[in-house]
Amino acid sequence: MTKTKTKKYSSYWDRNAKSGGYLFKKDVMGVLISICRFVLLFGLCFLILQPILNKISVSFMAEEDLYNPIVVNIPIHFTGENYRTAATIMKYGEGLVNSTVISLTIALLQTAMCTIVGYGFARFNFPLKKLWFGCVLALIIIPPQAFSSSLYLHFSYWDFLGIVKLIKGSGINLRGSVLPYYLMSATCMGLKNGLYIYLVRQFFRNIPIDLEEAAYVDGCGMFKTFTRIMLPQSKPIITSCFLFALVWQWTDGYYSKLFLGGKVLVSTSLATVVDSLGVYIARQQGSVNEQVSVSTQLSNCILSTGTLLIVVPILMVYLFAQRAFVESIASTGIKM
Repeated sequence: MTKTKTKKYSSYWDRNAKSGGYLFKKDVMGVLISICRFVLLFGLCFLILQPILNKISVSFMAEEDLYNPIVVNIPIHFTGENYRTAATIMKYGEGLVNSTVISLTIALLQTAMCTIVGYGFARFNFPLKKLWFGCVLALIIIPPQAFSSSLYLHFSYWDFLGIVKLIKGSGINLRGSVLPYYLMSATCMGLKNGLYIYLVRQFFRNIPIDLEEAAYVDGCGMFKTFTRIMLPQSKPIITSCFLFALVWQWTDGYYSKLFLGGKVLVSTSLATVVDSLGVYIARQQGSVNEQVSVSTQLSNCILSTGTLLIVVPILMVYLFAQRAFVESIASTGIKM
């Protein structure tokens, strides 16, 4: 029996000739697909980043650059005066402190309560469970403007089981304080709480129930199993819900105006920065008029600068928590 020796093709073109040109066609097709993928991803990234890059560019332009048609993206007269102006009008220091305290405390409270409720929906059976979960979905779908009047009246004349009205003769006006925020967050009725409950529920449904059953066999109760077994595994989704709650609370202007009134926050200050710009310029110029006319270009410039002042703290938080955030998005599937 003769042994056939296999010829080795060390050259790429020899292997291509042996394959009848298939190897070259395959490599060319792979390169073309890679180029198309690069162009598509680059275009999508540019569409996402282009508005932010424009705001950064405009925020460093002097006023004369705003009216110069030659200046497009790179300022000729580089300045940081716009940041000082925007920070002064927005009362950025005071607003940053208030927003940080309120956003952090409410985000922590919402995350804690929604984690408990989401775990209950994922693991326990109780009467009318589907109905209550339908209410959670309704909380996601229905916009807060639909029940804003009820919230306004409820917290304007707040009462607890009729006790306050029995003692004082009328309810307590909680508007103008942060108490409505805390009460709504503690009862999972705060901003986007329905979404957090849904995400936590989906995450816990993907964890095998055998882990909890093994803990029950070892003598752990429900509370100990939740705190010692389930919570350590749910760090990604907890981090994700905390980031969502922090960002939405940080940028919220609707509930802030409805409940907090005149309290200085970065989100509410940004909404009035354009209206206050004319008064600020008049005071800087020592004008006798209370307000001077401001051009559209300068107004947009200060508005863009104020937007960046709000976005930068959130970006810094995301940079520290991006790994857990991406992991939670990948591991939170939809399991029906």
